[in-house]
Amino acid sequence: MMDKYSLLHKIGIYVSIALFLTFMLLPFVEMFTASLRPLTHLFSRPDVPVGETMSFVDFISRFWSDKMSFQAYRDMWVTVPQLGRYIFNSVFLATAVTIFSMIFVIPAAYAYARFSFRGKSISLTLFLAVNMFSGAVLLIPLYKLLRMYGMLNTYWAMIIPGVAFLVPTGIWLLKSFLEKIPYELEEASFVDGASRLYTLRRVILPLAVPGLVVVGVAIFIGAYAQQFLFAITFNQDRDYMPLPAGIFEFIGYQRVLWNEMMAASLIGILPVLVIFLFMQKHLIAGLTSGAVKE
Repeated sequence: MMDKYSLLHKIGIYVSIALFLTFMLLPFVEMFTASLRPLTHLFSRPDVPVGETMSFVDFISRFWSDKMSFQAYRDMWVTVPQLGRYIFNSVFLATAVTIFSMIFVIPAAYAYARFSFRGKSISLTLFLAVNMFSGAVLLIPLYKLLRMYGMLNTYWAMIIPGVAFLVPTGIWLLKSFLEKIPYELEEASFVDGASRLYTLRRVILPLAVPGLVVVGVAIFIGAYAQQFLFAITFNQDRDYMPLPAGIFEFIGYQRVLWNEMMAASLIGILPVLVIFLFMQKHLIAGLTSGAVKE
């Protein structure tokens, strides 16, 4: 496909991709280099005389040090002894939210994709309206409900709100995937005497695997990212704290351990990165589904 472009167009495309990747990856590169540099070097600045501009060498020296090491990756486990617990809690909470959300999303999305009923459009619009509200707006009512049912300082205090906020998004995403599956396949299954539930389980869901993966990963990332607000509001027990809340322990009264905080943040990104690597094939298939008109 690139052969039909001229050399100038190809250069422009590659330069645009390089600039995009630079802006996308530069924060992660800075996080990684900050985790390797000593804490004293993070706050050091080259001596530049007044009126003179910083040279390129001085600029690079702000991101590079001769004393770079992986010491912060070892020290962070000592500074925050429960860091491993926090990482486990984050992965567990995101996984639980994803599983419970998919239990509600799959039948609801199938119903919206295949059935016509009164209030269908209105309810779908209300689902979008729910996502327009910030989680901070509903913290007080959610806190009262969770306290009423004795769920504060438990995993449920973060799982239930996460499911409530992410189910509408999952329904909208999966509904569009299911609508692209030909209804004739279900009719053929019905002719053979299969029930609707059996058809959903044996015919529809295997064909919708790419869509299920995309929705599941989207819900997992959403659950992984929104843990901080729910954790500090509904939980005071460190045994149930997720990683975003646990990272705050690197902030002391008189100083902030930025190198160890960056190291812990990079470690916290690994679960999502691993999911993307293992699900890459299905993610690409799901994201490109329907891109070509039949």
